[in-house]
Amino acid sequence: MLTLHVPASGDAVVVAGARIAALGPADELARAHPGARERRWAGVVHAGRCHADAARYLEETYHPDPRESGELGTAPLTGAALPVLDDTRWGHSARRGLQRLLGQGVTALVGPFSRPAVRVAVRRSGLPVYDVPRTPVLAVGGPAHFTVLAPDGACLATAVSGRLVYRRG
Repeated sequence: MLTLHVPASGDAVVVAGARIAALGPADELARAHPGARERRWAGVVHAGRCHADAARYLEETYHPDPRESGELGTAPLTGAALPVLDDTRWGHSARRGLQRLLGQGVTALVGPFSRPAVRVAVRRSGLPVYDVPRTPVLAVGGPAHFTVLAPDGACLATAVSGRLVYRRG
């Protein structure tokens, strides 16, 4: 299925599956792809962000579950504040941390990840992992990893491989 992402300003993006099929002015793309589902955004479509410090953020920071707020609070915990965690809790923490990153428009990570539970969470997220930071780009034929940013810079949505994986409520 084709999806036309139409921002309030800037070029629109046509996504076919996991790839970018076209970039350009929304009216031209709508005429060229008349059957495409249309998503309108109050922001601008950008290439996503690469999180250069993702290994530390996911492996040395515990992201508490809301049900743990009475015991641990809601803010991420690091250093001496880290509780003793088993692999299951690290996996859950990594998934919550990944959701926070997606909510910031992150579409790529820099690894490697040494904790098995974190590696599994990262692999399941679909986010590409690089050895060194890269600057993501939007290109026809390239992966449909992008973010939609509001005029104030806040992330409205994040797509990885053409799937909306975060949408601000």
